[in-house]
This record gives sequence, structure tokens and C-alpha cells, in this order.
Amino acid sequence: MTKPASRPSLRSIALAWGIGGFALTTALAGGMALHAQGIAAHDSRAPVSTQASRIEWLDRENRVLLSGGVTVTQADLTIQSNRMLVNYTDVGTLEMQRITATGGVIVTRGNERASGDNAIYDFNRRIITMAGNVRLRRGTDTLNGGRLVIDLESGVSSVDGSAAGGDRNGRVNGTFTVPQRSDAKKEPAAPADQ
Repeated sequence: MTKPASRPSLRSIALAWGIGGFALTTALAGGMALHAQGIAAHDSRAPVSTQASRIEWLDRENRVLLSGGVTVTQADLTIQSNRMLVNYTDVGTLEMQRITATGGVIVTRGNERASGDNAIYDFNRRIITMAGNVRLRRGTDTLNGGRLVIDLESGVSSVDGSAAGGDRNGRVNGTFTVPQRSDAKKEPAAPADQ
């Protein structure tokens, strides 16, 4: 006489799902870490070059005001806006501390492009924060929100809807592409019943 097959307990099912979920999370995090290394590869200590229609040096305040189609380039990172205020220290040599960009800000690096109303690049913290009608595009994928924080040290970028520009509920929305099957890989349609 054979025993009837026992049904798995609720505990063993939950444990299996938990292990599977942990494995999936670990695999996804590993993929994100590889991608983050590319973003973190930006050299935020590289020299900065500027172009503008007008530059006003505010020497007593340790600030420089750039206006009129401003472009700042550092290695492979470019920031463009209508106006930028650069804060610096002057202890023997000039060192940029922070750039505050306003008016149609665009930050590009490789195939990534972020745009927003304003941005602050903090050189000491290696963080770029954009706010107001933020749009992040990587290839054909897009994220829209109120605020974008790009951590150049860790390579982690985050978008939230807290500042002006998120959707009506203060949420982030996005569109992402998914892999498409080529015609050669499609399975043939099942024959119709005759």
C-alpha cells in the first residue's frame, strides 16, 4: 500500500518563495551594480571648461556669474543652461565648489540626458541635484518627476516626484523598452482545427 502524496506545508512554500525572491533580488542588484560602475566612472576632479556670452567675476564674493547660452564641460559630462553661478574657494589656487544652473538646464553624458528647471552640482559631495520638471532619458527609456539626484561617487541616480514637475499626485512616471522578438524566433501559429 502506498502513501498518498503529502502536500507541501505553507511554511515550505513561503520559504521557497522567499529564497527565490532573494535570488532574483540579488541577480537584479548585481546587474545594477555593474551599470552603476559605468556612471561612477565619471571623473569629478577633472578640469572644467566653460563657455558663455557673458562672464561676470564677483571677486569679493568668490563667485562667477555666467550667462547667455552657458556650457560647462568636465570630462564626458556637459551641463547647459541660460545662467550659472559658480562658487569657488581661493586659497592659493581657485577651486570650484558648486555650480548652480538655472533656466532650461540640460545635463548629458553618453546616451544619458537629463533636463529640468534648475540644477546644483556640488563638487565636494560629487552630487548633481536637478529640480523642477525633471526628465531623465537613457536611450529610448524615460523617467519624469520633480527631482533627480545623481550621485557620481556611487553611480546611483534617483528620481522622485516631490518637487514641482512630478505628476499631479507627486509620483514619478516612466516609459521603458522591452526586448522584441525577431520574426525568425517567433513560434509558428498553431494549426486551426479542420
